[in-house]
Amino acid sequence: MGVDLDQVEKEVLDAQEVADDQGNNVRALKAAVKAGEATKAQLNEAIALLKKLKADLDVKRKAFDEAVGGGSKASSVNKEAFRQALQNVLLSRCFLINSFAIYGGVAGLFDYGPPGCAIKANIQSYWKRHFVLEENMLEVEASAVTPEPVLKASGHVERFTDFMVKDKVTGECHRADHLLEDKLKALLANPLEGGKRREIEDVLARLDELGAEELGTQIAKYECKAPETGNEISDPYPFNLMFATSIGPRGDTKGYLRPETAQGIFVNFPRLLNYNGMKLPFAAAQLGQSFRNEISPKQGILRVREFTQAEIEHFVDPDHKDHPKFAKVADLEMLLFSREKQVGAVKKPVLMRLGDALAQGILENETIAYFIGRVFTFMTAVGIDPNRMRFRQHLQHEMAHYACDCWDCEVECSYGWMECVGIADRSAFDLKCHAEASKKEMTAWIAYDKPKFVEELVVEPISKFIGKTFKKDAKTVTSALKTMTEENALGLKAALDAEGEASLKAFCGGGDFKITKEMVRIERETKKVSGKFITPGVIEPSFGIGRVLYCMLEHCYYVRQEEDAKEEDKKTVFRFTPLVAPTKVTVFPLLQREEFNAVCRKLCDSLIDSGLSTLMDVTGTTIGKRYARTDEIGVPFAVTVDHDTLQDNTATLRERDTTSQVRVGLEDLPGVVRDLVNMRTTWEEVQRRFPSQGGAEGGKEKGGAAGDYSLRCP
Repeated sequence: MGVDLDQVEKEVLDAQEVADDQGNNVRALKAAVKAGEATKAQLNEAIALLKKLKADLDVKRKAFDEAVGGGSKASSVNKEAFRQALQNVLLSRCFLINSFAIYGGVAGLFDYGPPGCAIKANIQSYWKRHFVLEENMLEVEASAVTPEPVLKASGHVERFTDFMVKDKVTGECHRADHLLEDKLKALLANPLEGGKRREIEDVLARLDELGAEELGTQIAKYECKAPETGNEISDPYPFNLMFATSIGPRGDTKGYLRPETAQGIFVNFPRLLNYNGMKLPFAAAQLGQSFRNEISPKQGILRVREFTQAEIEHFVDPDHKDHPKFAKVADLEMLLFSREKQVGAVKKPVLMRLGDALAQGILENETIAYFIGRVFTFMTAVGIDPNRMRFRQHLQHEMAHYACDCWDCEVECSYGWMECVGIADRSAFDLKCHAEASKKEMTAWIAYDKPKFVEELVVEPISKFIGKTFKKDAKTVTSALKTMTEENALGLKAALDAEGEASLKAFCGGGDFKITKEMVRIERETKKVSGKFITPGVIEPSFGIGRVLYCMLEHCYYVRQEEDAKEEDKKTVFRFTPLVAPTKVTVFPLLQREEFNAVCRKLCDSLIDSGLSTLMDVTGTTIGKRYARTDEIGVPFAVTVDHDTLQDNTATLRERDTTSQVRVGLEDLPGVVRDLVNMRTTWEEVQRRFPSQGGAEGGKEKGGAAGDYSLRCP
């Protein structure tokens, strides 16, 4: 049974009130003892009761902290310690580097060092394989520098904003919704009276859909101040996040660094449609850099000003959003946090099959459901814990004005739930906007399965009579007749049938031209139609590669616990999947002897020829320390060449997470490791095929569960 938080909270508040009253009583008795109006024994008795009441309060407070879970102060301290420990490893082992650090650095800008760069490349490579190759998508690479008219048409110039507030004393800028969110979460970490907790939770649930006025109201209500200084802050106002630039030497062509990669796909839609044989549906994909001038970037690489984005635009007939491959993902189970659950009393996601969510109307169509399933399998393959991943539906007023539906793939990390992927049904908004602004066709022809017979009203100007009568105005009259609405055309026909002539101005404006019955034919005709032109709708999965990478780092990082190990001897490990590991295998000579080194060099060549990134470690330190060093950068497999290698051409193959070892022939090693890395076999299967090899580690190590912050050490 779940904990009744309301009851636990009430018990804390009641115990606090009783302890406060007794504290006042003790203070009064101390004064009374000095005045000779009470005895020392009475005071001691009151102090003893106060200690008992405070002990009872501590018990109830601990129960409250456990009930609120992630919002508790103890949990917050653990997460901060874990985050610092992880950051220390990432910086010390060169996964990440603060950009321009020798000049003091710039907030929101990071460089990737060798292992970080390799992991990022591996994630991007798998993204291409999982989506572009397996789904037969059309990959493009568009310019990052974008002329202003493009982003005006898409709405970014006017609406791509976040709300900002300023410290009224220092002028420091802060993102308004983040300040409010931090204040509300801090309040939830303490007991609250009455319905205040529910009220705060409702505000947090709706945070992303608050406009400037309501956001300012909530900031004032909860007395938000500038962080660090505690100064008063201004009212929220919009700040455009795009980096402006100028194009050309004269600087008279305004442009921006693109805030998303999507527009480069939309403006190329006609050519991509033509490349695809003029057929729908089809998907185009792009992976590249985007730029956003974040107001107050924090949270490491989770919120940066330059980032790698991977976006897919799946173009589809808006009236037919079924997907032929949906059955392949229908049985996948995942946490779905629907709009209804977010605004309900119990704000928790539900574990559901995608097929059930579609049948119940929680997911609107097969295509968006299919991509949610594909995103889920991608995220788990690169190392995201499925138990700490959910798909949250945007609230009605949180969605972009043009969107039909939108779901975020959110991953839990030490900063809370972080959006890593957005899956949006953008309707036909983008193509229609660019068609209107550019005056270019952004439509596709949809052929019917069978021709249809439809009745149409035909308005046919008779040129010889119009030209003879109106001469230079003939073109104006003809154009006016062709562009008439059906209602006006029928009105004109009725007038001509009744009177034989009519004023064109009465039915479509323009010049006062007298039209006679012989000048135009207006009739209903039945036509055979084989298809129609449509503006396609778009389903868009959009990935923040840096966010996926960071959350994966947190989920894979742990401290290996050893029996009787001292604090300074604890070993940190990254439990990377072989798919994303920066280096797949390391090769060690047991001793620094040339005969061992020669075998290692030859083996490294064979592993590299098999397409495996390989490191050879010939440092003079112990084999155990070399294992620990490669575990810390997440290398999944290690090969050790020893005395037996020189006798029987076998070597020890060690697996990182279990630390177990087998003996494998040198000729077999490249193939075995390649199959492990490509996930064509498992370590358990390898252990069954090859003899076990006892190791110096002796199986004493115990891997801490990734995500358990209590197992982390700073």
